Amino acid sequence: MDLFERPVLTVSQLTAGIKDLLESNFDEVWVEGEISNLRRPPSGHLYFTLKDEHSQIRAVIFKQQRRYLRFELEDGQQVICWGRVGIYEKRGEYQLILDYVEPKGVGSLQLAFEQLKERLAEEGLFDEGRKRPLPVLPRRIGIVTSPTGAVIRDMLHILRRRFENIEVVLYPVKVQGTGAAEEIARGIGYLGEAGEADLIIVGRGGGSLEDLWAFNEEVVARAIFASPIPVVSAVGHETDFTIADFVADVRAPTPSAAAEIAVREKRDLLRGIGGFMERMGRGVDRLLVRRLEEVQRTGGRLRDPRRGIEELRLRLDEFWGRLATAAHRTWRESRERAARVLRLLLARDPSHEIRSLRGDLTQLNKGLKGGMAALVDSKRKRWEKEAARLDALSPLAILRRGYSITRRLPDGLILREANEVGVQGQVMVRLHRGELICRVEGKG
Repeated sequence: MDLFERPVLTVSQLTAGIKDLLESNFDEVWVEGEISNLRRPPSGHLYFTLKDEHSQIRAVIFKQQRRYLRFELEDGQQVICWGRVGIYEKRGEYQLILDYVEPKGVGSLQLAFEQLKERLAEEGLFDEGRKRPLPVLPRRIGIVTSPTGAVIRDMLHILRRRFENIEVVLYPVKVQGTGAAEEIARGIGYLGEAGEADLIIVGRGGGSLEDLWAFNEEVVARAIFASPIPVVSAVGHETDFTIADFVADVRAPTPSAAAEIAVREKRDLLRGIGGFMERMGRGVDRLLVRRLEEVQRTGGRLRDPRRGIEELRLRLDEFWGRLATAAHRTWRESRERAARVLRLLLARDPSHEIRSLRGDLTQLNKGLKGGMAALVDSKRKRWEKEAARLDALSPLAILRRGYSITRRLPDGLILREANEVGVQGQVMVRLHRGELICRVEGKG
C-alpha cells in the first residue's frame, strides 16, 4: 500500500468507532468497586468514580434511574453495579452508565433502613421524651391497615372482647407495594387531624423486609411524628422492627398485642371503678364525721333559737294568766260593789235614791265594760306584738316570704353553695307549703 493512500480517520470517526465497539461488546456488565468522588449536581444525576486497588472508571446514574435506589450512595462504599459501557464522545472518555447498584455484603434495603434510622434518630424523631402515654379509655380507635386479611379481623375481635362498645374507625390502605407508604401516611394524617379517633393503630401482618418496607419509608415516619394523637405501631411479628416502631409512641410486638395494649378489659375497669368508689365512700364518711363533730362543737357554743321561742311562749302564757286574773278580779270587785249597793238600796229603799243608785250602777257597768274592753285591748295588742316577734323568729315565716330550704339527696345536707351538689344530682326544696324533688341540670 502506498503510504500516501493509507486511510486516515478523524478524531470523531475514531471515537465513534470505539463507541460502537465498546457499547456493542459491553452493553450489560456487572462491576464491583469502591465509590469515590461522589457528586450530586442540581440536575439530579449522580456522578462518581468506581475504583479498585489498581484501576478506576467514571460512572453515572441518571435521575430517572436514581429513584429506584433503596439507599443513599456514599464515598467509600463497596458496591456491585449493573449497567453498560458508554463513550462521552465530546471528551473521548468512556464511563459506566448504571441502572442498578447494591451494597456489597449487605442488602440495599437493610442499608437503606440503617441510613434512614440513623438520620431520623439525629433529628430527634425517636426521642423517648416526646412520646405520649396512651389514653386510659379511648372513646374511638382509628386503625390504618388493609381492610382484608386476618389482621383487621383479629384486632376487631380482641377489641370487642375486651370492651364490647368501643368505637373503631378503619382507614383502609395498601400495606405493601407501590404507593403503600403514601396511603399509610395519608391515613395517619386524616385520623389525627379530623378528630376521628383518640388513638391510632397502624400496622400489618408479618413478612419479609421487602414486604414490610412501606413502614420503613420516611413519609410514614414523619406522619407518625406529626400526629396530634398517640400512635401504636403494630407491624409484623415480635422479631420484626421497622422505622415506624421507633417513631411511634408505643411499639406493639404484633397487631393482636396492639389491640390488647390500646384498651383495657372492661371488667378490670369496672373493678377499678368499684374500688375507687369504695375508697371515695369511706373518705366521704370520714369527712362527714369530722364535719358533724365540728357542727356539734359549734352548736355547743350557739344558743338554740328554739329556747328563745319557748321563753316567749312562757311569757305569753304568763301574760294571758295575768290578764285572766285581772279580769276576774275586776269582775269580782265590781260584783261585790254592786252587791253592797244593792244591800244599801234594799235597806233604805227610797225611790229617788234607788233611781240615783241605779244610774250610778249603770255608769259603773259602763265603766266596768269600758275598762274591761280597754284592758283586754291593751293585753291583746301586747300579745299580738309578742306573737309577731315570735313569728319573725320562726323559719316558717322566712319560707312564707318566698325563700326556700334546699337539701341534697339522699344525705339531706342543707346546701349553701352550688358546688356542694353535682350535675344530675337530686335535691329536695322545702317551700312555705309543700316540698319539691328536683334534678340539677346545670350550675351557674
